[in-house]
Amino acid sequence: MTNQEVITLSTIESSILQITLNRPSALNALNKDLLDKLYQTLLSAKADNSIKAILITGEGKAFCAGADINQLAKLNGQTGIEFARHGQMIFRTLEELGKPSLAAINGYTLGGGCELAMSATMRIASKLAVFGQPEVKLGVIPGFGGTQRLSRLIGKGRALDLCLTGRTIKAEEALSFGLVSEVTEPEKLLERAKEILKGLVKLGPIALKSIMTTIDRGYDLSLDDAMEFEAVYFGICCATRDKEEGVKAFLEKRTAEFCGE
Repeated sequence: MTNQEVITLSTIESSILQITLNRPSALNALNKDLLDKLYQTLLSAKADNSIKAILITGEGKAFCAGADINQLAKLNGQTGIEFARHGQMIFRTLEELGKPSLAAINGYTLGGGCELAMSATMRIASKLAVFGQPEVKLGVIPGFGGTQRLSRLIGKGRALDLCLTGRTIKAEEALSFGLVSEVTEPEKLLERAKEILKGLVKLGPIALKSIMTTIDRGYDLSLDDAMEFEAVYFGICCATRDKEEGVKAFLEKRTAEFCGE
């Protein structure tokens, strides 16, 4: 990797991939190079069976301050649609990765940065984190899924509040909204994120993927259809070696050793 690499990668205990957005002088703003590198990294992680979970964070005082304004300034009606669709596709790739991801939110998390964080499976934040969808102040709207994911995560009323006013909220308010599940001291953020993921990777990967799939895809179905969807995935899990191992380990009062089959 060069000194100008927009994303740095490291592995934690060989099964957790840490992705660090690395444009600190630009508050890790999402330019084309960073988006393209993120997409390729996610595709590689999805195909790599040794990677079981993803940790995403930012270098410096920001998680990600949003889209690169210089790039935004060049967009017209048609290229704006293409830009939004491209970002949506990348963030949806993270959301549907089939492996748990956790955004460790260390600072400014605005616009596209908040949209990226919402695409992760889970989110925790340091006390210094600041969240917002300020696009309205630039005469546009969130384009990478923000209007849709925010309303699903924190409710329509609160999503309208944040998107219409463009106001920012601090970590504790984000916690009360349900936008993040935990707030930590800044120096403990990565340690806590790694602790959570290390616990997840010890669990059965088929069950983890099934839970993420049923919650994600079942959310917008009718209750009856969603429960049928759940029943199908429950059956899929019951047919696995991991289910046999999990039940046997429980009865034998030992820690299960899941194989992903």
